[in-house]
Amino acid sequence: MKKIIGSTVVSQLQIPQKARLQVTTSLTELPQVLSWFEHFKHYPINQETWMQCQLALAEGFTNAVRHAHRGQPPTLPIEIEVSLSDTAIEIRIWDFGPAFDFDTILQNLPPLKEGDAEGGRGLPLLKKISSRLSYNRYQDDANGTPDGFSNASPSGFRNCLLIVKNYADNI
Repeated sequence: MKKIIGSTVVSQLQIPQKARLQVTTSLTELPQVLSWFEHFKHYPINQETWMQCQLALAEGFTNAVRHAHRGQPPTLPIEIEVSLSDTAIEIRIWDFGPAFDFDTILQNLPPLKEGDAEGGRGLPLLKKISSRLSYNRYQDDANGTPDGFSNASPSGFRNCLLIVKNYADNI
């Protein structure tokens, strides 16, 4: 559907919408991930919110590659799921890394300051820009995968970083 705002024609997505992408454990996949994510860039998401969501996806994916899958074969998949509703965008990044106490780490993060060094900014950035942020561990079901995923986890478990960004108030 097209909507005219001022003199600009903007595409409007049919909502709700949901899509998945599977990539390998490599930072070289980031351009493909961001290109795929562009399909969700439509009205009613404003530019600032869109850029925050794009940054959150890039940070979450980078953390999965660098930390969760550290030392794992590059063929180990990372699955990304994006769900768009009329009020929020949800990004789920599924990895096969070891479990850790995400909530304690989030509670103990120092505040994000302007000019901080590049390293170590991922979680503080995610916390600052998301409306809701969680990281949970799931056991594969009797068929080997939760929620219809294409690959069974080598350990029988997988983790999900959930990033929710509400945008209804910013329309």
